[in-house]
Formats: sequence, C-alpha cells, structure tokens
Amino acid sequence: MQYKRILLKLSGEALMGDRPYGIDPKRLAEYAKEIKEVVEKGIEVAIVIGGGNIFRGVAGASNGMDRVQGDHMGMLATVINGLALQSALEDEDVHTRLQTALEIKEVAEPYIKRKAIRHLEKGRVVIFGAGTGNPYFTTDTAAVLRAIEINADAILKGTRVDGVYNSDPEKNADAIKFATISFKDVISKGLKVMDMTAFTLSQENKLPIIIFDMNKKGNLIKLVSGEKIGTIIDN
Repeated sequence: MQYKRILLKLSGEALMGDRPYGIDPKRLAEYAKEIKEVVEKGIEVAIVIGGGNIFRGVAGASNGMDRVQGDHMGMLATVINGLALQSALEDEDVHTRLQTALEIKEVAEPYIKRKAIRHLEKGRVVIFGAGTGNPYFTTDTAAVLRAIEINADAILKGTRVDGVYNSDPEKNADAIKFATISFKDVISKGLKVMDMTAFTLSQENKLPIIIFDMNKKGNLIKLVSGEKIGTIIDN
C-alpha cells in the first residue's frame, strides 16, 4: 500500500448525490463501501466532512446573519454529516468513532489527539466533526490541521473532478490536467484547490494533498494502492 494512514476530506455537497440538498442514502452507502475496502487493506483512515449540504456560515453571513453564529451552525451541520457517515460505515461492519471539536458528549467523543490516534491504531475509522471548533476556519483547514496532528501520510480530497486543471474543466473542454504539481506552482498559477489558510498550512508542514474524483467507483482503493489517480500536490 502507498500509505499507512490517510485523512480523507469530503465536501458536504458530495453527500447530496443528485438531490438539491441534504443527504442521499445511496451516495452515503457507496462511500461507506469504498472506505471499507481501504480499511480492509490495513490502512488507517480518518475523515473530515464539510457541512455545505445543510448549512454554510458564509452564506448565512451574506444574508445578514452574524458570521460567528452562522459558522457555529455550519459546524453542527458537519456533525450531522458525521453521524450519517458513521451509521453507514457501521452498516458495513466498520468500527467507527466520531470526535467533535465542540463538545456534544451525548452523541460523540470530544476531540483528543491521543485518543484519535489510538482508535486509528486499533483499525477504527475516526470521523472528525465540527471543523476546528472556531469560526472563520473552513473544514479544509480542519482537515489539514487534523492530518498534521495525527501524522497522516497525506490528505486525499475527494471532489467531483478528477484532479487539478489549468482552468475549470466543467467550463473549458480544453483544460489540461496536472498529474503532479508543486504547492508553489498552484499559488503562482492562481489555481483553486483549498482555501489559502489550509493550503499554506499543508505546504509548511510538507503534507501532500491528492485531489481525485471520489464519485468514480474504485478510485479510492486504487489511489491508496499506488495507482496514478488524480493530482498530487507536493513540495
């Protein structure tokens, strides 16, 4: 296997499937099966999910809501998604723990680094909810932060496109895909991969980011097995 421990970053919108909002149980089940394959290979898996399928703090703020209040609502949305994914994984007999940056002890463990690593070492999937627990920070930043804390080998960011392109492939049919690209080149070319806080944090800590299409069946297991899937961003 290419990696021993990974952090998988999923957007909240990915859980919508073909729905306009919310959670698509079919898409959730598909993701659970993909993750199970990886776990069965002995790879330790941590996950961070966004909450955009339910609520976005930035969107709330643009409509007059207090930004901090909106961000806290967004954090709770990620916990809802985490609970849904935990349930789907457990339906596949994958032992899972949900840890949250905001304490909600009735439904999840509080985030404790040493405990999270111990769960991973025991073969459990650990889902990190509620972002960093602080407003103004995205779940991309939370994903990078948690990946650094648990000493993950890489961040695997599952998206609806199969890598990083020199322009938007959904708008430009002639867009060119990068197999590999450096952090420096992503910044100099103005390519949008993650928000700059998350991206810089990853660069400074020499944490590789792999952008790939999570919706294509088999991509995740192929990627961790060493196949050239998506785009690798590294120093």
